[in-house]
Amino acid sequence: MIDVAIFGAGRIGKIHAANIAAQAGVRLKYVCDVNADSAGDLARQHGAQVAGTEKILDDGSVGAIVIASSTDTHADLILRAAAAGKAIFCEKPVDLELQRAQACAKAVHAAGVTCMIGFQRRFDPTFEALSRRLAAGEIGQPEMLLVTSRDPGAPPLSYIASSGGIFKDMLIHDFDIFRWILADEAVSVFATGSCLTDPAIASAGDIDSTAVTITTRSGRLCQINTSRRAAYGYDQRFEVLGSKGMLQAGNHRPTEVLAATASQVSADLPEHFFLERYRAAYAREISHFFHAVQTGQPVRTTIEDGVKALQLAEAAATSWREQRIVSLVA
Repeated sequence: MIDVAIFGAGRIGKIHAANIAAQAGVRLKYVCDVNADSAGDLARQHGAQVAGTEKILDDGSVGAIVIASSTDTHADLILRAAAAGKAIFCEKPVDLELQRAQACAKAVHAAGVTCMIGFQRRFDPTFEALSRRLAAGEIGQPEMLLVTSRDPGAPPLSYIASSGGIFKDMLIHDFDIFRWILADEAVSVFATGSCLTDPAIASAGDIDSTAVTITTRSGRLCQINTSRRAAYGYDQRFEVLGSKGMLQAGNHRPTEVLAATASQVSADLPEHFFLERYRAAYAREISHFFHAVQTGQPVRTTIEDGVKALQLAEAAATSWREQRIVSLVA
């Protein structure tokens, strides 16, 4: 039996806690959150205890921690958990500062602990099926990746102001998709952006719409377009153009019923938000994490993946601010 502590009892913490509770041989022992009421509610729901960081990390029976708290807590918890010998699952990003994230990676390796970063899109059944078919050579050599990533609406301004900006907060998932699908590394990034959905976002120092072009070591191209506003729902899709064809991964809908009448052809709108769209992915990534902890096998989304996605996010932010192509070390 693996005893687990979760840091963060908010929206994503509740998702992870429910998925932890569904794992065989795993028990949620502690919940930690700055909001005592939220921590208490989640702990009672899963038969756990509310505890502080010191008690959790000092408890030798705790074999793993899940970090679903605010981004500014991630690096400190990773460093302390690694020093305590705990396996670590941490939501993205590792940190908002690249050097701090790199320090976390060094600490994890020095401690020899399992550390997985929550890039749940790699565990989405549709995206994973495309990846397998691409690897099997169905469309030959991949040449271009086109990613569309649009939210139905922006988060609160209070969140945006402390999020690190759209490239680190929102596009970091898309940068990970780029590295995963093309199995290649970037040599240059060019990013443009505007504030088109809400002028208040600009007043918070951020943008809400972006277009990013990445060139890889092998000359492949990736284009990512994002927006904080899609009136029709959560728009998450991408396509890969290869030497022998194309593979597309489309949106999920509540049902796949298509209605055709004399006046129109209609279908359900896409799933409304990420909690619905990636419901299966969140469950599968937690299952993968605990399987890795129990068997000693490597995780599929490592802390190095977190560092490299953050490096791309920083390059994109620099490119946007300075209106230039940013070159990366090949």
